[in-house]
Amino acid sequence: MATFRNRNGKWQARIQRQGQVPISKSFNTRQDAERWARQVEAQMDQGKFVSLRLDERTTLGELVTRYMAEVTPLMKSAEADLIRLAALKRNPLCKLSLVALTPARVAEFRDQRLKLVSGGTVIRELAYISSVINHARREWGINIDNPVRLVRKPPTPQGRSRTVNEAEMLRILDALTPRPTRRVSPWMKPLVELAVETAMRRGELLGLRWEHTDFSNRVAHLPVTKNGEGRYVPLSSRAVAILEGLPRSLSGYVFPIKPQTVAAAFMKATDRVGLGDVRFHDLRHRGAELGLLQCEGDLLLREFASLHP
Repeated sequence: MATFRNRNGKWQARIQRQGQVPISKSFNTRQDAERWARQVEAQMDQGKFVSLRLDERTTLGELVTRYMAEVTPLMKSAEADLIRLAALKRNPLCKLSLVALTPARVAEFRDQRLKLVSGGTVIRELAYISSVINHARREWGINIDNPVRLVRKPPTPQGRSRTVNEAEMLRILDALTPRPTRRVSPWMKPLVELAVETAMRRGELLGLRWEHTDFSNRVAHLPVTKNGEGRYVPLSSRAVAILEGLPRSLSGYVFPIKPQTVAAAFMKATDRVGLGDVRFHDLRHRGAELGLLQCEGDLLLREFASLHP
């Protein structure tokens, strides 16, 4: 049964049913209040009513905060995801209530971000928002539709094809060499050298532990990779020499250094030598090219040996 009362010039409709949380809403006129009450009671009678009280008083930022505390730590890329989600939480979009989080507001967020960052970054940020809302719908009793589904995504950027030649590698390694007048992490140069020698991803290198390295068989085992499966990486003589020259950290990690530290140090080094367009992942391209050249060289040698026994 709905009740109505006038408070400070507004008409408040209140609906209370046994076994349900009371709901109320204010309107400018009694007619509007009665119309809303009839609609809600009809939905209740049909079992179709969904309360938005929680959605009205919850902001996207609060969802992101809970997601960072309960969900992100269980993910493989937790450290990087926490940094990105913390940055997202500072955006004005996260101050909106979930009811106000319409596709139009998400599209406005998309357009503003595209003025500052690449399309790939915006796609990733929209994916974060969508994941947070979907999880809240499944696990936390949030009843809004996911507005990200209705927003056009920026075009997917083409994959990078940038590689690094020998001269550029020498300049980068020189910039990463510690000197009395230059503060550079001693882990950075061997990390870059091993990245080229093995074509391993940055996350794989930073997740590598000493118990995963087998010098006798010259392989490194990666229990978890980007696709979620483990794999073995062959270690060349050069790769083994790089690893053997490293000190052992008490943490057990081959490279006890944070991803954000690696990103900052690598960017600073490449900027210093005029190679600001080079990314750490480009080292993987160079490593793959060197591996292909080595395979081609081995095939040519075997072919030559077969023709000239």
